[in-house]
Amino acid sequence: MTKWVYSFGAGHNEGRADMRNLLGGKGANLAEMASIGLPVPPGFTITTEVCTAFYENHRNYPADLKDQVDTALARIEKAVGLTFGDKTHPLLVSVRSGARVSMPGMMDTVLNLGLNDETVEGLAKAAKDERFAWDSYRRFIQMYGSVVLGVDHHRFEEIIEHAKLEAGVIEDTALTADHWRGVVDSYKSMVAQEIGKPFPQVPHEQLWGAIGAVFGSWMNPRANTYRRLHDIPANWGTAVNVQAMVFGNMGNDCATGVCFTRDPSTGENMFYGEYLVNAQGEDVVAGIRTPQPLSKSVAKAGEVPLEEAMPNAYKELLQVRATLEEHYKDMQDIEFTVQQHKLYMLQTRNGKRTAAASLRMAVEMAHEGLIDEKEAVMRVNPASLDQLLHPMLDPKAPRTLLAKGLPASPGAACGMVVFSADEAESRAAKGDAVILVRVETSPEDIHGMHAAQGILTTRGGMTSHAAVVARGMGRPCVAGAGGISVDYNNQVLSAGGKVVRAGEVITLDGATGEVFVGSVAMIEPTVSGDFGTLMDWADKHRRMGVRANAETPVDAETARKFGAEGIGLCRTEHMFFDPERILAVRQMIISNNEAGRRAAVARLLPYQREDFRKIFTIMAGLPVTIRLLDPPLHEFLPHADQELQEVATSLGTDLNTVRQRAIELAEANPMLGHRGCRLGISYPEIYEMQARAIFEGALAVAKETGKAPHPEIMIPLVGAKKELEITRAQIEKVATEVFAETGTKLEYTIGTMIELPRAAITADKIAEVADFFSFGTNDLTQTVFGLSRDDAGKFLPHYVEAGILPKDPFVSIDVEGVGEVVRIAAEKGRSTKKDLKLGICGEHGGDPASIAFCEQVGLNYVSCSPFRVPVARLAAAQAALGAATDRTA
Repeated sequence: MTKWVYSFGAGHNEGRADMRNLLGGKGANLAEMASIGLPVPPGFTITTEVCTAFYENHRNYPADLKDQVDTALARIEKAVGLTFGDKTHPLLVSVRSGARVSMPGMMDTVLNLGLNDETVEGLAKAAKDERFAWDSYRRFIQMYGSVVLGVDHHRFEEIIEHAKLEAGVIEDTALTADHWRGVVDSYKSMVAQEIGKPFPQVPHEQLWGAIGAVFGSWMNPRANTYRRLHDIPANWGTAVNVQAMVFGNMGNDCATGVCFTRDPSTGENMFYGEYLVNAQGEDVVAGIRTPQPLSKSVAKAGEVPLEEAMPNAYKELLQVRATLEEHYKDMQDIEFTVQQHKLYMLQTRNGKRTAAASLRMAVEMAHEGLIDEKEAVMRVNPASLDQLLHPMLDPKAPRTLLAKGLPASPGAACGMVVFSADEAESRAAKGDAVILVRVETSPEDIHGMHAAQGILTTRGGMTSHAAVVARGMGRPCVAGAGGISVDYNNQVLSAGGKVVRAGEVITLDGATGEVFVGSVAMIEPTVSGDFGTLMDWADKHRRMGVRANAETPVDAETARKFGAEGIGLCRTEHMFFDPERILAVRQMIISNNEAGRRAAVARLLPYQREDFRKIFTIMAGLPVTIRLLDPPLHEFLPHADQELQEVATSLGTDLNTVRQRAIELAEANPMLGHRGCRLGISYPEIYEMQARAIFEGALAVAKETGKAPHPEIMIPLVGAKKELEITRAQIEKVATEVFAETGTKLEYTIGTMIELPRAAITADKIAEVADFFSFGTNDLTQTVFGLSRDDAGKFLPHYVEAGILPKDPFVSIDVEGVGEVVRIAAEKGRSTKKDLKLGICGEHGGDPASIAFCEQVGLNYVSCSPFRVPVARLAAAQAALGAATDRTA
């Protein structure tokens, strides 16, 4: 018989921390906390395998699941001395989701389950507190009605607001038992009207309804969006955790809170969190009441920290903090409840954190001896480093303060104001930078939060939904900016007499919580401190080199600043578009004989030579891979008659001649046409000029600096060995001429870009005349799939959502197809030439998953955009460490 249910707590722990794939993160950690002696209310976990079976069997459960649930429920009853559904001493339970990776706020929770019109009276008598019992009942109806029955959340809020208005109070906590009775009656009437039947009164029916809702929420739109954004497979499923309720809302000796063992925004080693007196867990993150700090050290005037309100619970919580961090060797995100001064632990998990915090924690934990250097390298998500490599607000820049909130997620963002997630997504798709402004965010806003440059809310604390999700996404966020008033109807926000309308620009500083009117100048980040330390450790453990794709001095300098070990792709055609040289390029194209073309390219030679001289100087003796001209010539010609006439006039010819040449160059599919080495063979004077510019520029730098550059000349779009033989001979002839003219020689290599399936299949032959291969995986993906990168965006997102492809193959390498072609080429090339240098220079060179694949194949280096160099350095180290682990496992 398959075991579908695992109990935890009260001395009966059937799960462990290493069973998270089966029990989900929450279930595994609850069992682990209970096993190390922490005060965890007893409960049980229904495994992720049930979720998988549920969807595979048309939302039906395994036949023996009910019996196992009943047995586990009876174990809880025995442990706490209460009975589920009993009229006098009722057991109440919480029902929560728990995927194997944390998905905060994405799926559904139901608290206080087991209450009905009879058990609420028993709870009131047992607790000797009618207000608490009826408050719990209304919470249950509200959560169950919304999560399980599908009643709009706002319908419940409207009833509460009306009750507060009638009672003349502001806070929920000011409502009495009688008020809550009235709210419950109104809730039940509204629910019956909405769903066409009474609110369910049978506790076991309620339980299975909640279990079904949790499993159902695994496939809700916001969870699907979150999984897509975080690359979480849909077939992982979620577990369901059923746990005895403990109550933070029984009075002023009760509380609930969320805390982190270190600051998730900065990484500082300080206890960080918030709590509410007389509340339940959802109140803390909902932003309805303003939470209080945990410790006196951070409390402001008028705030009452937990350390003062409940000193014994706080002291015990500090010990739990130390125990959990020592046990898990990582920063923990903890949920707790205090019931009548007794502390209970409801959850722990590795906490979401900003990139800056992740970096600081990894380095400091290594210095503290909590983890070692290798673990520190593995601990930081390479992709998250992007957050640290882009501009931040210039402290000297003028600015106009609009308001200030909480610094919920650091970083700076500037964009036009939008008030809905849909609008954020729509405008971002058009290329607009937007700031999503909400009173408070909810899980339904996930798509807009991802699309926005930054997020601003007027409610909520540092552990609100907006704060937690923004930190996980790396989006700057200012939360709880209570001085700002948002008017959705009129699409405006206002503060201090200033009004900002939808479409107008604001700037957020997530590090300070400040909001500014208009745009504020930003500055480039510095790579030092903890960042530098982690990069040094990464460099120590990686095998592959990391280069940059760069063709301008600015790009080359940025690449060096971020630790590039050379240039893996210098695209020379980008140099041709400069206004000073485009006329000579067009003259070369228009010329209908070799003499005219040679005269034109001779004008280009000084420009190209100076381009290469500057780049070789910046790279200071490091290898520079230069790709000779690749795109079809028509790309350098304008299209409109007016512009064609300007070209004709400047070249001293007539419009018809220029127009006719443009027609001759036009191709049905330029991506597969007269480009790359095909141009070099048709018009050898082009490649000869570029080769001369490379050698003359390199020799000039060698003479100036005493450091000889290492030019690697790359021939694009080779599909046959003979093509490379011809173009290589051209380059070698020029090298001989230049060396003879200058009386100086220089080491150089000649290779090709593998971007055609034929090149990969015949790589053993091509390697006979190549010193290196560089995989151009942008074009290789196009040619292997038969896709146009310019057009595929119209349907590729659907392919990914439908599961036809796991990811966009232009973002992360398609291992099964494109990757296999790379593997074939690498193996065949090295079968001919054992020491053949192999690299990758497509966009995949900056993608961590693709870099891991490159490590498996044994490439020598990856090359990526300058700002992705640190990402690639860290990803290459993790790939090497992961490969080493696999070998020793």
